[in-house]
Amino acid sequence: MIIKNIQIKICNNFFNRLKGFMFTKNINYGLCFPKCNSIHTMFMLKPIDVVMTDKNFRILYIFRNVKPYRIILPKKNVHYTFEFPTNKLDFKINQKIN
Repeated sequence: MIIKNIQIKICNNFFNRLKGFMFTKNINYGLCFPKCNSIHTMFMLKPIDVVMTDKNFRILYIFRNVKPYRIILPKKNVHYTFEFPTNKLDFKINQKIN
């Protein structure tokens, strides 16, 4: 099932950025990490979809079904990184996130 709207929580302090989805069993919302161009999935219990955008929220990179204990190295021109539950959203490169 593809959904169009999903709640997104902004991770704008040290603790929120550190925790992310670590140890989370039920991922039914998204996370936004401002000024973030790389992530890891250490200590996560489930795979996630990762979307990286520029300052204008235009999608530059999409990583689907990123399994636990993986690293996405820094990517050029990325300003926001979003983490979502797997297979719930249908994004495309150059699309804007509202």
